[in-house]
Amino acid sequence: MLVMRRRQGEAILIGDGVEIRILSIDGTRVKMGILAPRSVQVTTREIELVRKQNLQAAETPHDASEALAQLLKALPLDPPPSAARAAKSGEIIPEVVDLREKKV
Repeated sequence: MLVMRRRQGEAILIGDGVEIRILSIDGTRVKMGILAPRSVQVTTREIELVRKQNLQAAETPHDASEALAQLLKALPLDPPPSAARAAKSGEIIPEVVDLREKKV
């Protein structure tokens, strides 16, 4: 790693086409201007890290999608036997009531 000290108004040249100029210094914060050809991508390390994490999270493993498809195909299409028997016999199926929603 090359370490250089620069004052406000001074610049650093990288190769033939990139110039980094120190525009202002305010305490511990430095404002830089970067002149580079359009073919050179200029971004902060933090933004690049977030971009890579987003791309990685968006990738769906092929095996996972196939496994999910197989699980969905294996699900029964008919109601469970107990529900079918209750419907035929006219049994009353108890209703689940959430008491937290009831107002007294």
